[in-house]
Amino acid sequence: MLSSQPLFLGTVTCLVLTFVLSVTSLPADAEKGRRKVVHVLEDDTGAVIVQTAPGKVITHRGGSITLPCRYHHEPESSDPNRIRIKWTKVTDALVFEDVFVALGLQQRVFGSYRGRVSLEQNGPGDASVIIHNVTLEDYGRYECEVTNDMEDDTGFVNLDLEGVVFPYYPRVGRYKLNYHQAEDVCKEQDAILASHAQLHKAWLEGLDWCNAGWLEDGSVQYPISHPRDQCGRKDTPAGVRNYGYRHKEDERYDAFCFTSNLNGKVYFLKRFKKVNYAEAVKACLRDSSVVAKVGQLYAAWKIQLLDRCEAGWLEDASIRYPIVNPRTRCGGPQPGVRHLGFPDLKFRLYGVYCFRKNQENVNVDVVKLTQRPGKSSKDIPMNTTSTRTI
Repeated sequence: MLSSQPLFLGTVTCLVLTFVLSVTSLPADAEKGRRKVVHVLEDDTGAVIVQTAPGKVITHRGGSITLPCRYHHEPESSDPNRIRIKWTKVTDALVFEDVFVALGLQQRVFGSYRGRVSLEQNGPGDASVIIHNVTLEDYGRYECEVTNDMEDDTGFVNLDLEGVVFPYYPRVGRYKLNYHQAEDVCKEQDAILASHAQLHKAWLEGLDWCNAGWLEDGSVQYPISHPRDQCGRKDTPAGVRNYGYRHKEDERYDAFCFTSNLNGKVYFLKRFKKVNYAEAVKACLRDSSVVAKVGQLYAAWKIQLLDRCEAGWLEDASIRYPIVNPRTRCGGPQPGVRHLGFPDLKFRLYGVYCFRKNQENVNVDVVKLTQRPGKSSKDIPMNTTSTRTI
């Protein structure tokens, strides 16, 4: 739940965070009328009771999203320039990555968030931030901390992405990847390692895969929708099988990757002749594009509904084709991305799937963060670091 317990400080001032759920990736002005009401009440004892709307915020790669956070301070006359707002991303159980910090009119943004994060500034008590041009790596859990002098309070917001989970193994074969190699191959295919929540959602939507793969938290799991003797045991219920947390250096498995919206288009290049891999690369380049990555083909299938019953080369030298509407002689009764393996690179038996990037990304907003004249971000007394461990 996106909530926070109030701090009870006797008769001294009290700072309480509240959260408002923003469930769309619309621009900030369009979102304001869509939020649920948050009530801040006071009971007979004088304690503050906070009622918040549970849930998570959802967007897609390339979109803009508000991470909602509001605070109420007693007394109301407190100087707003003494309020410090800090956002961090929870990257591990004990590690926080700094995202944004503000003290009065001074602001500082960290790391990959620079140029993409700003305060929403929707009236007094609003500590919400807007993330523009959302990336795959932005997915996860965020902490909002508001501090005034010696008092502070925190709460959490989960940022989810629309997208697709897909299993992956490289040309060298199955069960060949340690954790770090799994991270790398997902990135090479325009994706990231999937989370357990993303894999579980994919299983609910019908994903059935009989090979175990790494997830972003270092666990190894696999989804079974139709248990059978060779895959999860026939006499057990369907579900996501979990091997637990494995040794990231020594153990080898496949990977479950996650990707989201494309800033471009995947298409099957029409040609009169089949091509080998080298010819496929040149053909896409001549058409002002590049050979599509596996993650791009999955995103085109899931989000852009690409449906093509012709096998083609992809960037990793695999052969695949996407099916939205299953039909006879087109790879089986279920929709999905068919995988024909990794043939000899010299074979002239297939076409090619190309990817052409959009000329301009209409979702990108350039954010200019303001500071006091004559002050640089390094001069702000925020007492922050790029990462911290507790």
